[in-house]
Amino acid sequence: MDRSDGGFAHLVERWRSGDRVARDELIGRMLPELRQIAAARLRNELNSSLSTDDLINDAVVRFMRLSAIDLADRAHFIALASRIMRNVLTDHARAKAADKRQHHKIELNTRVDGGQRIDLESLNFALIRLGAIDPALMELVEMRYFGAMSIEDVAIATDQSPATVKRRWRTARAWLADAMAETIDNG
Repeated sequence: MDRSDGGFAHLVERWRSGDRVARDELIGRMLPELRQIAAARLRNELNSSLSTDDLINDAVVRFMRLSAIDLADRAHFIALASRIMRNVLTDHARAKAADKRQHHKIELNTRVDGGQRIDLESLNFALIRLGAIDPALMELVEMRYFGAMSIEDVAIATDQSPATVKRRWRTARAWLADAMAETIDNG
């Protein structure tokens, strides 16, 4: 991830002041990162009608609806994009689940933990529960799974040491594994 500012802070400040041109320029500059995130999220997903461009477009529309923006740097933008893409994917999974003719699970294929496939609906329910207990852990999971952010990138975005992020990541993964196993056992 490029850590140079390149006018990023100035564009964010203009966006905060209501400058929609700055918002559009900022989103345009971040498009390569958004494409990487979207492609990583959708890679090897079975029976998905969403394309990379669909996911990006839905995320950008949601960005455009934001009335207030509080970004410090590119890492924070990626973290917010991760959350928005998670919401888009979850909404898409729910819509597919509501369609009685389709009986396929929507899975998230991530390379964060060795490329395992994760049921998106179960992950979303677990993240909601985790957010109620520890919102910072929920954000960490969003940044890693949905933003494909490295430990170092998360450390920058959260202003924590990489060692702290690694430790919290292990905690979050263990908690999610238990929560998702419980969902499967009770489902």
